[in-house]
Amino acid sequence: MATVLAAFCQAPLAQQHPPTDAPVQAIPAAQDDAAAQIEDEIVVERVLTLDLTRDANDIWDRIRRGFGMPDLDSPRVMDQQAFYLNRPGFLKQVFGRGGRYLYYIVDELERRGMPTEIALLPMVESSFNPMAYSSAHASGLWQFIPSTGRYFNLTQDQWVDERRDVIASTNAALDYLQRIYEMHGDWHLALASYNWGEGSVQRALKRNAEDGLPLEYTHLRMPEETRNYIPKLQAIKNIVNEPELFHFELPYVANELHFVTVDAPVGVDLATAARLSDMPLDEFLALNPGFNRPAITTPGQTFIVPTDRAERLEEGLAELERSGKGWRMHTVRAGESIDALARQHGLTPAQLRRLNGLAAGATPRPGHALLVPDGVEPEGALEVSALLPFANAAPSRQGLKLKPAGAGQPQLKSTSNRPRASTTPRSGSRTR
Repeated sequence: MATVLAAFCQAPLAQQHPPTDAPVQAIPAAQDDAAAQIEDEIVVERVLTLDLTRDANDIWDRIRRGFGMPDLDSPRVMDQQAFYLNRPGFLKQVFGRGGRYLYYIVDELERRGMPTEIALLPMVESSFNPMAYSSAHASGLWQFIPSTGRYFNLTQDQWVDERRDVIASTNAALDYLQRIYEMHGDWHLALASYNWGEGSVQRALKRNAEDGLPLEYTHLRMPEETRNYIPKLQAIKNIVNEPELFHFELPYVANELHFVTVDAPVGVDLATAARLSDMPLDEFLALNPGFNRPAITTPGQTFIVPTDRAERLEEGLAELERSGKGWRMHTVRAGESIDALARQHGLTPAQLRRLNGLAAGATPRPGHALLVPDGVEPEGALEVSALLPFANAAPSRQGLKLKPAGAGQPQLKSTSNRPRASTTPRSGSRTR
C-alpha cells in the first residue's frame, strides 16, 4: 500500500510548466496565403453539438453542457495542451482520481449558476489530490493557504484541517470564486485573482488604466505562473470538450451521486470506519482527508462514504457505539510520564507519540490531551496515523501520506452543508 499511497501524493505534475517562450519563425505572406488555401481545401471544421433534451451520458457530458467561460486561444494554450497530451497516463490517472469528487462539485456549480469549467480547476491546483501541500503552505484540492482558509471559516487545528475536507473546501472555494467574479465581472480576471491574489490583479488593472492599455486578462503584466494558469485550464477544457479530436479516452465517471455523509460517533477510529464501510483504507481516506488524528474525539463530525456503503457503515457504527469500546481523550496530570501512560494502554511510548502527532522524545505537559485506546486494538489507528499529515508536523511531511487521500479537551466544529445518508441527497450546497 505504501507504494500506491506515495504515487497518489507525489508533487502535482499539473503544476509543471512547459516552455512558453520558444521563438516563432515568421512565414512570408505568399507562403502563408498558399498554406491557408491548402488548409481550407483539406480541413473540415468540426462543430460540437450537444443534445440538451437528453440526460447526460456521464459526468464529462454534463460538464460540457455547463461550459460558460469565453475560450482563450493562444500559443500558451497550445503548449499546455501538448504538455498534457504527451502524458496520457498522467491525464487518465488524474481524471480518474477526480471522479470521486466531480459530481458534488458540478452539482454545486449548477446550483450556484456558475460555469462548469471550474469543476476542472482542482486539476490545475492539486491534480485532484486532497492531500496536496505546496511550498507556500497551500493545502487541499483547492489549495487554500492558512489565512484564506480561516477567512472562509475552514477550521485548522491539531484535530482537523478543513482545507483538505472535500465538501467544506469546495464550498469555500466556490464562495471565493463567486465573490471575485462579482468584483471583476470577468471569469478570466476572477481566475487570475484566485491564483495571484485579488489585490495583485486590482493593481495590475490600475496600471493598465493609467497607461491607457486594455483591461483584459491577456493584456495584464503578471507572474509567469499566473500567465500560464488560465491556459492550463483552457487546455484541460479543450481535451474534455473533444477528447476524440486528440485521440484520448476519458475514464468513465457516472453522472450520479458518488458520496453522502454519515454521523461519526465519538471514539471510532478511521481504520474501523473504513472496515465497517467495506472499503480499502486508502479509498476511505481519499474521501475523508481532513482529519489530523486517527480517531473522532468530539461530537458533530461526519464520515464521507460512497452512497452504497452508507447503510452498512451506519449499522456497524451503531453496534460499535453500543459496545462502549473506542478511543477517548486522556488529560495528562502532573507527574504522569508518557512511558507510564503508554504501558497503561498497551502501547509503546513511540506508538503513543505517533497516535498524537508528537515528535520522537517529546514529553506532553500537564493539561495536554492525548488520544488513547479504550478497549480496542490500536493497530488500525496506528496505520492511519502513519498516513495522515498531522497539523503540528513539519510542512515537508504534509501531503505525502495519501493516495488517490493544545491543552484541555479538543473542541471541533461540525462541518455544515453536507449531503446526509439518512435524508434525501442534496442537489448542489480565500485570499490565496
